[in-house]
Amino acid sequence: MATRSEIKKAAVARVREERAVRRARRAELKAMPAAERRAARAADTAAAREAKKAAKAGRAEARADMNRAERRRAKRHERVYRKVKHRPRRAVGWGVVAVAVVGVGALAAPYATGLARVASLEFTDTTAEAVAAREAAVGVAEAVSDEGMVLLKNDGDALPLDGGVNVFSFASFNLRLGGGGSGGSNTAGAPTLYEALEAQGAEYNTELYAAMEEAGAEHTDGSGNAFVQIAQGVLGGDDDEPAPDYLTDDVLAQAQEFSDTAIVVVGNDGSEGSDFTAEQLRLTDAQRDLLDKVTSVQDDVIVVVNSGNQMELGFLDEYPEITAAVWMGTPGPQGATSLAKVLTGAVNPSGHLTDTYAYDVSSAPATENFGDYTYTDVSRGFLDYEEGIYVGYRYYETRYLDDEEGYAAAVQYPFGYGLSYTDFAWDVAEPVVTEDTVTVDVTVTNTGDVAGKDVVQVYFSAPYTPGGIEKSAIELAGYAKTSELEPGASEIVTVDFAVRDMASWDTAAGGAYVLEAGDYEISARTDVHTPVASVTTEVAEDVVYAEDADTGTAYENRFADVEGDLASLSRDDWEGTYPVAPDGTETVSDQELALMDPQIDPVEGDVPTSGADNGLVLADMVGLEHDDPAWDAFLDQLTLEEQIDLFSYGAYQSVAIERLGVPSITMLDSPAGLNSLFSPLEAAAYPTEVVVASTWNDEMAYALGESVGTEANAYGIDVWYSPGMNLHRTAMGGRGFEYFSEDPLLTGKMAAAMVSGSQDRGVLTTIKHFVLNDQEVNARSGINVSVSEQALRELYLQPFEIAVKDADPAGAMSSFINLGGRWAGGHEGLLQEVLRGEWGFDGFVSTDAVLGAWMDPELAARSGNDWMLAVFPDATVEALTEAVEADPVGVGQALRERVHTILHTVARSTAMTSS
Repeated sequence: MATRSEIKKAAVARVREERAVRRARRAELKAMPAAERRAARAADTAAAREAKKAAKAGRAEARADMNRAERRRAKRHERVYRKVKHRPRRAVGWGVVAVAVVGVGALAAPYATGLARVASLEFTDTTAEAVAAREAAVGVAEAVSDEGMVLLKNDGDALPLDGGVNVFSFASFNLRLGGGGSGGSNTAGAPTLYEALEAQGAEYNTELYAAMEEAGAEHTDGSGNAFVQIAQGVLGGDDDEPAPDYLTDDVLAQAQEFSDTAIVVVGNDGSEGSDFTAEQLRLTDAQRDLLDKVTSVQDDVIVVVNSGNQMELGFLDEYPEITAAVWMGTPGPQGATSLAKVLTGAVNPSGHLTDTYAYDVSSAPATENFGDYTYTDVSRGFLDYEEGIYVGYRYYETRYLDDEEGYAAAVQYPFGYGLSYTDFAWDVAEPVVTEDTVTVDVTVTNTGDVAGKDVVQVYFSAPYTPGGIEKSAIELAGYAKTSELEPGASEIVTVDFAVRDMASWDTAAGGAYVLEAGDYEISARTDVHTPVASVTTEVAEDVVYAEDADTGTAYENRFADVEGDLASLSRDDWEGTYPVAPDGTETVSDQELALMDPQIDPVEGDVPTSGADNGLVLADMVGLEHDDPAWDAFLDQLTLEEQIDLFSYGAYQSVAIERLGVPSITMLDSPAGLNSLFSPLEAAAYPTEVVVASTWNDEMAYALGESVGTEANAYGIDVWYSPGMNLHRTAMGGRGFEYFSEDPLLTGKMAAAMVSGSQDRGVLTTIKHFVLNDQEVNARSGINVSVSEQALRELYLQPFEIAVKDADPAGAMSSFINLGGRWAGGHEGLLQEVLRGEWGFDGFVSTDAVLGAWMDPELAARSGNDWMLAVFPDATVEALTEAVEADPVGVGQALRERVHTILHTVARSTAMTSS
């Protein structure tokens, strides 16, 4: 048997040989004329796909002739090869994780001081008010997870359960109720699946349970500490499901005698700080072996998919005995209860998927440029969004337009898909189209035998001209969920949207949204691929929207530095423009290099006034608008040192200035429940955002935000770092559980509802991570992301725009990401021109955790980023002090404006209103 060293040596040689071949081919392509090169690339792509299919088939054929030991050896060789090839995505460093691992004792004095500051936070979490808030939160969490469960399959009405059931799988002992990291929560003490089944009156096989326990299965609460969760994600772990050798003939015979129905749980863990590989989103050999054994003795097998990321679920079609499947996501502390209620019929599932489930997760074009890529000449990661606008269903529905056979082979469950235990009939009225709006009324009738809720989805399809503006074949325009309808009952739901929402960003014309002339199809659908009724409306001539509808700010291209010379996927030439993964020879451009290290000349003029005595305290400013002239007199009183401290100490607790009546305010994570990373806090946990969005019910998202706001008031917390609004660009993003969807409209609407719920309780929110924080690899060491301005605006910025305009969030959190070569927190086009200029945002912007020099405080101050979330702020204070000394006018004026926004935030917070 080969040693580990020999296996790795062979893998390295194989990878080097493959890279050499790719480099040679790249040189050949570069020497070709453009037209010939395009054709050659298309041929290469097709050949690569065929080779991949052949290799897969070859492995399957070889595996069939192997014994178990040989299969394991082959798998080991292949696993080592993949790790070498992809520079394992889970091995992502995060400075804060390192701090947690090595311990506070190893920190230098200034770092220990910074950590001690945030570790000293105290919360009023033991009061009667706090206890009542947590008790109420349990009901909210359960209501959300009830509606977030998605019924994927139910052949022959296998569900609801009728009689006893065998529950197989070690995973059934420890349901994954949340993700890890700052977006995680503490679900310790949550009901187990077995407890929940028992509570619903469902009998499970206790002898089978005992057999699994004897084999080593046990329930553990896991850690509620974010750093431990992150470290577990970074380091990886053993598969939860061992080889099912414990399922002996006797055990299986007893199970068969007990019941002909089984439940099997499959899933995986997501965490901040690490991503998935495609392989990790597929069944393991042990899970397949388990299904082989279970399906050999059970007529009806119900699979529970317990994952916040899209897994490959083709196996659900491969076993005739798998007659039902439920997606539960990562549903929070009441997830087991909700699952048991769905399985037994106490709850009729009404959730719908927020992502496309492809048979092969790597078939999405974005996966070609997902992972660990670095320049050869500069220590900086990079990522090219070559897929352009074709993310999620926008790719699959467009690529396979008018090709049902191809679509069926690629997509298992479409975006928006979800079944019910009852049936619904729709009567779709003729849409009312005015110059400004489209309104669709749908009468939904429950024609089945049990009460249930339904989701109405409305889409539009815009005309496309080959070679013109890129357009998805279909886009979500709006949605609505019914109330619970009794059998025979009906309800009219209305979906309306703005006509200009059907326009596309036209970069070539200088930057504007254009509603091109032609026929627009408007359709009501049960999911993106299943129409119920559709009509066509004509736009007679092009309509150009040259300015923002709400602010009147003129549009223009603002992200040429982000797009650069990026080539993006086009539906006019799928093969010739399909993304190609970097080959390891890429170098940084001179333009990006200049943006990574900008040189700014000092500004001439008057140094801002400081240290004046105008007799004002912050209480005098409460209720004043941000642009009220009275603020100038108050700001004149601050010393330069106080301003630098206010700006620099933005991690979880702001700086207090007693002489001016400025209190400290407290700011905490996470979207799944308040989460204090450094100090003890007992708080409720909630379903993760992917489950919240799967309800397709804005009221549920509002209720969650309102519940967290109530808790925060009880604990003395003023700002909630939530919601997370990045997109599921691929299935492999490690924080998929923490974000809502692959679709920007659904993401924006859900986020706006959560923001409104919290802020209606007086607790300020911080929409995050602004923007392009769609993978974890290299994010915390600086990464240059290139994307077309059209894709940036239509996909990645749109959720934030919706939230800003619909809910007026008090804050935003800039991301770790460099847009092109310029850090998001230091990108004036992003923060000043778009966020504040085009959209009219008047709140604060905080950085994400300050982890490196690329998160430059001087650039932040100059560009509109108000707070540095620096757990260890000494370096920030020092750098900003030097910047002010070098440019007392330019940096001084910028710092004054940042502090202005900070104090306006404090003045409107609960810290002031409660006092």
